[in-house]
Formats: sequence, C-alpha cells, structure tokens
Amino acid sequence: MPEPFDMRLIQRGARLRRSPFFEATLRYGCRAYTVYNHMFLPSYYDDPVNEYWHLLNEVTLWDVSVERNTEITGPDAFRFTSLLTPRDLSKCRVGQGKYVLITNEDGGIVNDPVLLRLGEQHFWLAGADSDLLLYAKGLAYHSGMQVTIREPDVSPLQVQGPKSKQVVQALFGDQVLALRYYYFIERDLDGIPVVVTRTGWTSEIGYEIYLRDGTRGDELWERIMEAGRPFNIRPTGPSDIRRIEGGILNHGVDITPDTNPYEAGLDRLVDLDKDAEFLGREALRRVRAEGVKRRLAGIEMEGAPIEFNMTRWPVRKGGETVGQVTSAIYSPRLEKNIGYAMVPVAHAALGTELEVGAPGGAVRAVVVPMPFVDPGKMIPKS
Repeated sequence: MPEPFDMRLIQRGARLRRSPFFEATLRYGCRAYTVYNHMFLPSYYDDPVNEYWHLLNEVTLWDVSVERNTEITGPDAFRFTSLLTPRDLSKCRVGQGKYVLITNEDGGIVNDPVLLRLGEQHFWLAGADSDLLLYAKGLAYHSGMQVTIREPDVSPLQVQGPKSKQVVQALFGDQVLALRYYYFIERDLDGIPVVVTRTGWTSEIGYEIYLRDGTRGDELWERIMEAGRPFNIRPTGPSDIRRIEGGILNHGVDITPDTNPYEAGLDRLVDLDKDAEFLGREALRRVRAEGVKRRLAGIEMEGAPIEFNMTRWPVRKGGETVGQVTSAIYSPRLEKNIGYAMVPVAHAALGTELEVGAPGGAVRAVVVPMPFVDPGKMIPKS
C-alpha cells in the first residue's frame, strides 16, 4: 500500500472541502490534488500518460465530487433555470440531461454545467469551477420568481472508458445499457441512492454515478471497484490529454465570463429565439449580428513533446503578440503537440501559421480543425 499523500503540502486548516470519496482516493494512492470549487480534486495516481492509455483501453474511476451541484426547485423552477441559460430547456425532458452555458448580461460564460432534469420543476446543475450557487441565488433574489436554490447532498463519480458499460451493467443490470447519451436513471445500489447518467469529461464511452447520501461514499467507491476488477478498473485523475483531443473546454482558462459562446465555437448551445427569457439575449443577438473579433482555434505545435501548460502562452504573428494559448499538451496517440489558442478572427482560419512562445522557446504552430479526435462524437454515443 503506497504512503498516503501529505495533504499539508497543499492544505492549511479545514477551509477546503473533502469529498465523500476522499479517504478512498488516499487509500488507493492518489499522488497529487488540485483545488476546484473549493474542494480537493484528485489529479493523478500514476503517470498521466499511463492513465490516458488506461482510459483509452480499459476503464477508469474518477472522484469528481468537485462538480458541486446547484439544485433548483419550486413553482417557477423551469422559468428560472431557463433564465440562466441560452439553451432551450423545453427540449429537455424529465430523465434527460443537457450540456448548457450559464451566461451573464454581456453574454459571457459564467459556467458550463451539465444540467439534469429530475422533474418538471426540479433541476440539478453540475458546475464547473466558479461559484454557480451564489450566482444563481443572487439572480433569484431579484427575479421575483418562487424558487428554492440550494446545494444538495450529491457527489458524482465518473466511470469512463471502453469497458465502462460492463462495469455499470455488473452494478445495475442490463437496463442501464439502454441509456442514451445524456440521459439518466435513478437507482438504489445495495441501499445506496444514486443517479446514473450517460455522461463524462472524456469523449469516451462513460457514465457518471451521482451519490445521494454523502455518508455512503466509501461503500459506493468499493462497490464500484469490486464490480470493475474483472475489467481492470483503476482510479485515475481527469485526463487533460483526452479532453483536449476531444475538444472539451475547461472553464476558467478556455472559456471565462469574458468569453461569449460564439468566440468559443459553442453556437449550438445558443437558442436566441427560444420562448423563455434568458440573461444575455440582447448582447448575444448583437454579437451574432456584428460577428466576433476573436475565436478559439485548434492548433498543432512543432517541437519536442510539451508538458501540460501551467500558464497561458503568447501567440505571435509576424513578431506581434496577437493571442494566447489557453490549453496545450502532447497527444501520445497523435504524436503531436495540440491545444487551443484564442486569436483574432483574421488568424483563426485553417492553415494559418503562427508562433507560440512555449517555455522551451518559440515553436511554429498551425491552425487545424478541432476536435482533434472523433469530431462527430461517435465514440461516447456508441
């Protein structure tokens, strides 16, 4: 059994929250943590490249309780939740989820949660790293709507990879295999209440299991590990290699409140003509009419394999700094350095040559299509 990670290296006092699965992550040898939504998020147990290959070929278990949920209920829950997002929620049925954007009055992206509709007037929003609960409460206070907004006792795990179907089948039976992409079921697993969704942050086949009783975290973790052992399950951290290959954006760096959906290529998540009112509609109408001045572009970079970037790197054209690399990493499968760069529209066309100021020295880059792998998202839907 490996020595537990010394939390004193990153923690001071009891301010930061621990998930119901935290002790299990220590027990199974997590080697690093980061802080996300005021909680500890396990970063990796093994070399991240080894974890990437295990995700692609086997099945992995992630503690993603940092996806802290905001619950919206009450007589006006549908109308209020619609106010938060430009996506048309009338097309979201009970038992279905949607990837949505939460926008501010300027059309900027405040958060990009996965929304689950548990009832006609009952929603969960599994949030990215920004204070979605406080944002929703502040908006509700001035909305005049009858809603209750709180953080429920809900803690998600992700089971991801090509063998994830066998694991959830062993846990929940054959019916779970009928779940379509972004749909969910509510279940009881040996007395442990859960919601099982066909979602994930990998662009691989995967599921999320939302624990609904925080006192049962260790039981659920061990139950999943037991079911997964015949399929070579391993706990890992979230794979930035795979999410970048798949075109998944990370709020706080690839998208922020200063980024609008059109700049980020997320036009599909904006329904400007939906019946329900939403914050930022007029701003986004202006953006669509006038066009954007910058875009998030996919790039390939020459040179030796790079480490995952810890800061935004400058992007230059003709010796002038014109933008920033937001996320960049080496893809072992593609054998290329890949990433995203926010650049002026004039420099975002496919084939545009750029220069990136990487820590080891400037490297040549070229704008390419993204996602870099499986652009039709056929793998997670399979």
